[in-house]
Amino acid sequence: MSDLHAPEAPATHDGHDPDFPIVVRGLRNAFGEHVIHEDLSLEVRSGEILGVVGGSGTGKSVLMRSVIGLQQPAAGEIHVLGRDMMHEETAEDEIDIRSRWGVLFQGGALFSTLTVGENVEVPLKQFYPDMSDSLRQEIARFKVRLSGLPEEAALKYPSELSGGMRKRAGLARALALDPELLFLDEPTAGLDPIGAAAFDQLTRELKETLGLTVFLITHDLDTLYAICDRVAVLADKTVIAVGTIPELLALDHPWIQEYFNGPRGRAAQASEERQQPRREPLAQTAARGLDATDARIKNTGPQGTDIRQSGGA
Repeated sequence: MSDLHAPEAPATHDGHDPDFPIVVRGLRNAFGEHVIHEDLSLEVRSGEILGVVGGSGTGKSVLMRSVIGLQQPAAGEIHVLGRDMMHEETAEDEIDIRSRWGVLFQGGALFSTLTVGENVEVPLKQFYPDMSDSLRQEIARFKVRLSGLPEEAALKYPSELSGGMRKRAGLARALALDPELLFLDEPTAGLDPIGAAAFDQLTRELKETLGLTVFLITHDLDTLYAICDRVAVLADKTVIAVGTIPELLALDHPWIQEYFNGPRGRAAQASEERQQPRREPLAQTAARGLDATDARIKNTGPQGTDIRQSGGA
């Protein structure tokens, strides 16, 4: 494994270091005799956007699904926000941990029979069943705006939206519960270059303004250069290196060199160098058009009601 791999996170008295909200050690995933991951370890730092890359079949999505409890690994340890994801917990523990992350699956994974606003309300209904309809609807409208969509998009069905708008609608739902962690699976796949760049900038904006930690699976080199603080490389059934792009470029692993120094990698690097001086300042992209009332405080509803404490009552 590369020397760039993150050092083992020092444990606190309860086994959780807040500087590492996601810790994976010795992970093994297999489907029958087909081994996907073997002795995979990875640590995600608080407040970073970690890009996860690898060739086809390296199990990027399987890794994400393992972290969020949708895939049961054969062996290993997974700790998310201090919770041991590999062992049974109480129903209350499960509800608590799942309310602290948001997930954008490939394609948005929206319910086709629900409007965008109703899609965003789904996790609010699930985790805060006593929340009033008016508060839930107001939060949904706010999340729609926060994702960069016009408020009227909340009334549309997924089939009425473009691909980019569906991605943003899925992002609005992922943000519904004010998560600490945001998981994005190929968020710019299928988008044109302009739409992909706008989504990248929105992701960075939300990370900065909401204090998110982002686990981002992508094959998009432009995304890696534009917004990722570090990149984890999956190959040979494990994470072979974690580091900044300049650090990865210094390694002599053949896949890393082919990926980052190939024609598309060089083009992405050149594009990033051209775009960097012209980047719009933070707080002028994702939240553009939101008034002061809209953006008044994270985790709140009308009159500053904290949805985590009140349940919307």
